[in-house]
Amino acid sequence: MKKLVLLSFVALLSFGVEAQIQTPAPSPFSKLEQKVGLTDVTVEYSRPNMRGRKVFGDLVPFGELWRTGANKNSIITFSDDVTIEGKAVPAGSYAIFTRPNEAVWEVIFYSDTENWGTPQEWDASKVAATVKVETYTMSESIETFTMTIDDLYNNGATLGILWENTYVGVKFVVPTVEKALASIQATMANTADLKANDYFAAGSYYFSEGMNMEQAKEWVDKAVEMDGGKAYWMMRTQSLIYAKLGFMKGAVEAAKKSLVAAQAAGNQDYVKMNKDSLKEWAEM
Repeated sequence: MKKLVLLSFVALLSFGVEAQIQTPAPSPFSKLEQKVGLTDVTVEYSRPNMRGRKVFGDLVPFGELWRTGANKNSIITFSDDVTIEGKAVPAGSYAIFTRPNEAVWEVIFYSDTENWGTPQEWDASKVAATVKVETYTMSESIETFTMTIDDLYNNGATLGILWENTYVGVKFVVPTVEKALASIQATMANTADLKANDYFAAGSYYFSEGMNMEQAKEWVDKAVEMDGGKAYWMMRTQSLIYAKLGFMKGAVEAAKKSLVAAQAAGNQDYVKMNKDSLKEWAEM
């Protein structure tokens, strides 16, 4: 009898160990990964819902430190040194704490990311940056707390915080120019190994950033020459560089070649762009 009871207990214990009930998290975890220029940016946070509650000024009191989400503190990671709203922040991971108010939020980047909520003891030496940003009232309500990385361009983006009818945008700048120029310089030093795509990447970057247009022209011309006039995207950029420099005859010629190549490849986007440019330049 004792043996039977023991076996029953072991079986019950085994069932308890193996059984793992899964239910949805009230505030599900989210991870956002974004390349900004040449910098990797990751945001990890949990997403509570409004559920009919008044959020700012009630659930999230004005003037008090907030974890900016739910559960463990929200975290942002930068692979390079960045500048956030004009303040230098080293590469690394930071907890995002905020102090919401009706018109202006204080956004704090805190080097200790291992907090469940806000730190029990605040350490000012761990504050990498504190910035103040204005709030914007949205016309539509956002049910689920949301963080975004928007307004992307080569040299930066905006960290967005959205919930209820409130939007807060924190602008940051990344070191794309420094990294790109270092890469171009290192690559261009090995002239024997250069390919058409190397020349094109360097020239098109100079063009996109409004740098030395003569150098951009030289590199893109070399890319088009090495490619043999088949890459319509290269000739498209070539035409724009020529136009920027005021060499309209060369711009028209390059655009027409790009148009023919794009039509042969069936790329209607480039067909339209070239036609639009030629119309603008009064050649069609």
